[in-house]
Amino acid sequence: MAVFYVNRYCSHNNEQSLTHVFSDWAAPAKGDTMTTILYVLILVAFMDTFIQLPIITPYAQELGASNVLTGSIIAVYSLANMAGNVFGGYWIDRFGRKKMLLTAMTAAAAVLLLYPLAGSGEQLFSIRFLHGLAGGILIPAAFAYVGDKTVPENRGRKMAYTGAAIGIAAIIGPALGGGIAASAETEYVFIFTAVLFAVTVFFASRYLHESFSPPERGKVSLQDFGPVLKEPAIFKAALTAFALMISNGTLAFALPLKIEGAGYSSAFTGALLSVYGVVALIVFLTPLNRVFDRVHPVPLMIAGMIMIGASMIMLSYFQLLIVIILAMVVYGSGFAFVFPSMNRMVADASSAVDRGKAYGIFYSAFSLGVVSGSFLSGAVTEWFGLPFLFASVMILSFAFLLFSLHHRTDGWRRNSIIRS
Repeated sequence: MAVFYVNRYCSHNNEQSLTHVFSDWAAPAKGDTMTTILYVLILVAFMDTFIQLPIITPYAQELGASNVLTGSIIAVYSLANMAGNVFGGYWIDRFGRKKMLLTAMTAAAAVLLLYPLAGSGEQLFSIRFLHGLAGGILIPAAFAYVGDKTVPENRGRKMAYTGAAIGIAAIIGPALGGGIAASAETEYVFIFTAVLFAVTVFFASRYLHESFSPPERGKVSLQDFGPVLKEPAIFKAALTAFALMISNGTLAFALPLKIEGAGYSSAFTGALLSVYGVVALIVFLTPLNRVFDRVHPVPLMIAGMIMIGASMIMLSYFQLLIVIILAMVVYGSGFAFVFPSMNRMVADASSAVDRGKAYGIFYSAFSLGVVSGSFLSGAVTEWFGLPFLFASVMILSFAFLLFSLHHRTDGWRRNSIIRS
């Protein structure tokens, strides 16, 4: 259904069909305008989040935190992210991408060195709050940089590369964090990450050049938030990000329960999560990523959400391991369709003057989805016992809403869906 949906809007009069697009994937890429250091910076920024996943809960409990406080310690990072996203978005436009990138990474490195000094759960809570603020500034700054350094003709593929950087961090981060904590002490995970940030800051300060000139920064105003919030494309991207992270939170919460209930070893959970990550990486890094330059973002986003909804239905109704694996392949494909498309949409809909604020708003919706996903899936499991079915209804409802919004605001201008 999702493929038919994309194909429907990929053929019209003299436009290229989706089949022609697929055959053109092997065409040589044009000059690369991005530096390797920028992709490494995004990888490191997300490694900071993923490397702590297996250790933050036991570390909080070692410090005497109750279950409620432990949950708050985990949630406050994403809540602080939201504040950092919004305020950081303005500062990114006001002071420039490079300055805010280096400031946020330096602040994050300093905060990471505070973790080993925490003596109680309450102190860890405060450290996580500061850490979330720094991370909330860092991510919009990095993506505003990518938006500045790319052109619309190849922006979709470049956003796919940023997705690959995040996917690599998601695959190796938890294993690395767990391995360091098991072979040494938990505190060494934070020290290692702080050193990684310091090294990245050193190279970024030398090899990254400011993409937003001082004359442009003089035009930045707080009043620009209003037009950015009213921009339909940014609203649709933020809506999609919120829905995507609800599905991701449901997967993180309910998949281990699903595997345990089906009678399989808990080791399968990590392997299944890796399946969807590897599938997404295949799309991000192979010539398949040319679809993000050829096809308009909204059909790809809707198709990806339909795939994710289908995978949630499969996980809800089937117990066979082969079907669960297939569901993760479908989920990974849907995620790969959605992530670069919505990031490209934000970059295309914003200018250099307001791109920081645009990504700040976008990633605040991302952070809200992270918090809401785990909470809603836990509540639905407690009340009804059907977290995956609930997630599928939500994601498909958001897909229909996105279809309706795009139909109303853009009129499905087919001549803009395929780039010649």
